Amino acid sequence: MPKTLPLSQPGTSAEQHALHIPLYKVLLHNDDHTTMEHVIKALMGVFKFELSTCERIMMEAHQNGVALCTVEPLEKAEHHRDQLVSYSLISTIEPE
Repeated sequence: MPKTLPLSQPGTSAEQHALHIPLYKVLLHNDDHTTMEHVIKALMGVFKFELSTCERIMMEAHQNGVALCTVEPLEKAEHHRDQLVSYSLISTIEPE
């Protein structure tokens, strides 16, 4: 009787496909107009991150000019970037 491979075994077509999905960075850029509180609320609303994570991202953008929010597939990254922009924030995506 032939052995069947479990779906989770490395080398299956589903796993090979998942390994080839390109990932994108969602970046938050600093600006001189938006309050820190607004940025934190936006990050919490878009990503559902904990307060401490949102504060860290906001401070990184404030101090360095840009901060990494997350890394994810293109469609999700575009959606999150657009959500941040809808909060009047400057956000871009770029390949990982």
